[in-house]
Amino acid sequence: MSRTKSFFAIAVMAAGVAARTNAAELQRATADAWQAYVKGAHARLQARLDGNKPFLWMEEAADRTGRVQRGEIVVAPLVGHGMQTVPNGLIHDWIGALFMPNARIESLLRVVHDYDRYNAIYKPVVVDSQTLDAGDAEQQFSMLWQWHVLFVNAAMRGRYRAHDVMISPHRGYSIVEATTLQQIENLGHAGEHLLPPDTGGGFIWRIYGISRYEERDGGVYLEIEAIVLSRDVPSTMRWLVNPVVNRLSIYSLTTTLQQTRDAVDKQQVARQRFLASELKIAR
Repeated sequence: MSRTKSFFAIAVMAAGVAARTNAAELQRATADAWQAYVKGAHARLQARLDGNKPFLWMEEAADRTGRVQRGEIVVAPLVGHGMQTVPNGLIHDWIGALFMPNARIESLLRVVHDYDRYNAIYKPVVVDSQTLDAGDAEQQFSMLWQWHVLFVNAAMRGRYRAHDVMISPHRGYSIVEATTLQQIENLGHAGEHLLPPDTGGGFIWRIYGISRYEERDGGVYLEIEAIVLSRDVPSTMRWLVNPVVNRLSIYSLTTTLQQTRDAVDKQQVARQRFLASELKIAR
């Protein structure tokens, strides 16, 4: 297998869930800090590709590998307690891993490439999704997602660019970036409208995802690193807000991984039934 279409695991952590709800605009210094952080994430990925670090994050700790192999979904922060403060903003960086026994990479990719059905696979967070361009080297798609958390009702429409690389027939990685994110005001009600990019409540300004997958041990290992930029939380509120945001981050990534595994399982069962029926007809 050479290059495939893009892989995407949704990085929808409501990073600004308990932040101030008044309007905010993304500042240049915040955007620059984000770009520097993403550059560092690329360097970490390259270290794995060069063999300087294990290809899979789970293999950096024996207990972590064992938990994944036993069927557990393991989620952990990659920076501090899951957040790094930058000028007028926060970068949230979390990673999750799971194992899908009896799965094949082809089965996984058939599910995650089905952008037009993301609203069914990843419901109820994803409200609408659509493939925009499915070229061999680069793909684009759109998503509308909505979170109802505490007193915050955050809805965003985004356009995403995705790129997949198969290192070998049994190992690959993907990079997905939100090229445009716009907050939706009054979704589903009179006066619904899109705000300009980089404005609104600052719940999420940027999304960047790195996924790695490897087929071995009778199944497929999948890891997703979700990196998100949001507005900052006032220092006087961090003791209250940060634990809530972290719990939501863990829940979001765990749910996304579980929904992906469920969809792959269903697809595998359907394929086995089809093959069995074809074999019966042939006889």
